Amino acid sequence: MNYKDGNESADLCFRPATEVDTETLFRVYASTRIEELAVTGWTEEQLGIFLNMQFRLQQAQYMHNYPGASFDVVLLGGKPAGRLYVQRTDRDMRIIDITLLPESRRRGIGGLILRGLIEEAEAKGLTMSLHVEMSNPIRTFYERLGFRAKDMKGIYYSMERRSNRPGS
Repeated sequence: MNYKDGNESADLCFRPATEVDTETLFRVYASTRIEELAVTGWTEEQLGIFLNMQFRLQQAQYMHNYPGASFDVVLLGGKPAGRLYVQRTDRDMRIIDITLLPESRRRGIGGLILRGLIEEAEAKGLTMSLHVEMSNPIRTFYERLGFRAKDMKGIYYSMERRSNRPGS
């Protein structure tokens, strides 16, 4: 997949995450929590311990609840830019997690990834699903891509996008 950012062009690709990627995946996870945890008044060491514990619990929960899913590192120009976790079955494609590092956000990369997943799902006639926090502004972007709120679970909307392919 080719990504263009102004005059810059870089390859966007994915590869399975391995043990070597733990630090990068931790940075991706931690980048989503820093703002929320800033109000705690914890020291950097305390934040690090808490975030590490939460990251490991999340990873374990994902592995347990989504056996057979693809857990990929997003690469932009050969450098880690985020993570993409997707479970594919014969009928459904569940986006478990798509998160980019701060320096890769707001550049159209996430949209490019999502559109690629939508193309894949359409070609196979799959329903897509994901969860998003009620207050997350990305929800309106998902709606523009055809995702619809299905139900609410705690603070999360369960959203799905049905295939437009005839017979699916």
